[in-house]
Amino acid sequence: MSHLFKLIGVGSPVVDSLAHVSDAFLQTVSGAKGGMELVDSVALAKLLAAIAAEDIQLVQAPGGSAGNTAMGVAKLGLPVTFLGKLGNEVSAEFYRERFQLIGGDTSRFKSGDQANARCLSMVTPDGERTMRTDLGAAATLDPSEISAVDFADCEHAHIEGYLLFNRALMDQVLRSAKEAGCTISLDLASFEVVHAAGADLKEILREYVDVVFANEDEAGAFFGDASLGYEAMAAELGKLCRTAVVKMGADGAWIFQDGASERVQAEKVEKVVDTTGAGDLWAAGFLHGWLRGKSPLYCGKLASKVGAEVVQIDGAAIPDDRWEIIRAFAQTLDSSPPPA
Repeated sequence: MSHLFKLIGVGSPVVDSLAHVSDAFLQTVSGAKGGMELVDSVALAKLLAAIAAEDIQLVQAPGGSAGNTAMGVAKLGLPVTFLGKLGNEVSAEFYRERFQLIGGDTSRFKSGDQANARCLSMVTPDGERTMRTDLGAAATLDPSEISAVDFADCEHAHIEGYLLFNRALMDQVLRSAKEAGCTISLDLASFEVVHAAGADLKEILREYVDVVFANEDEAGAFFGDASLGYEAMAAELGKLCRTAVVKMGADGAWIFQDGASERVQAEKVEKVVDTTGAGDLWAAGFLHGWLRGKSPLYCGKLASKVGAEVVQIDGAAIPDDRWEIIRAFAQTLDSSPPPA
């Protein structure tokens, strides 16, 4: 069956503000380094004021976990759309215009009467990002606004794990996507998300999800600790859904699909500038292969290439000249003989 869209991203259309901060500055911010915490508009304003007081430059870019993945899939050449709620001011229009510029369809965005979702991504000298997010209008997306119609003519739904903070919304999204006949991928998003979902996450993976993405922190949170080992974690997750990925940063990733494990090495980079969006763009590369029926090794190699490119820039918006290199790499993979 042919679909109008290969992928629909589902999540919060967030405008990112990126700031390079010192470790000393980050120590003044409550919460764990490297994670994502939700804050209200007042708390975010205080953080932005503190950054302004330090004369730290802010760079804006379209973001959001599922949004980053959908835009990456679009840049690799597949038709995409997006389901989420935009706000009522200029940053919402900024997000819509950027999504259109990469060829994405914007007809399934909802509109709210609050400010658009915003995320402050604080990047320390080691390239690690720590995020504080005010969901704004995105948080007002209600389960009653979601139905199978939103997923019509879409082959695959990629859902960000942050929706698990609103279980009723996540349940409605999952049911609607399945009713429309979509396959589903879920990015676990952060260790905070895994802790918040608790025991329900296993049932969600078993009942709805075809592909799950976890990094080492998220996998460790799911299993309680990391002593199981990442290959074994991928295999255990793979008992719940067809394809399971455990990413290990510079150590590559384990992919478990249809009963078999595959180790993928990470692409080497000279310097990690910023890990914002790294997991999201890794998922974009993987899904571009997966949706075309490619092998786990192919999917992982392309994912690693995309992931390596994004950590060498600020934010998740890979420049066009780097996308040309990625697309050329994908063509090389396409022309390579399959493994024996």
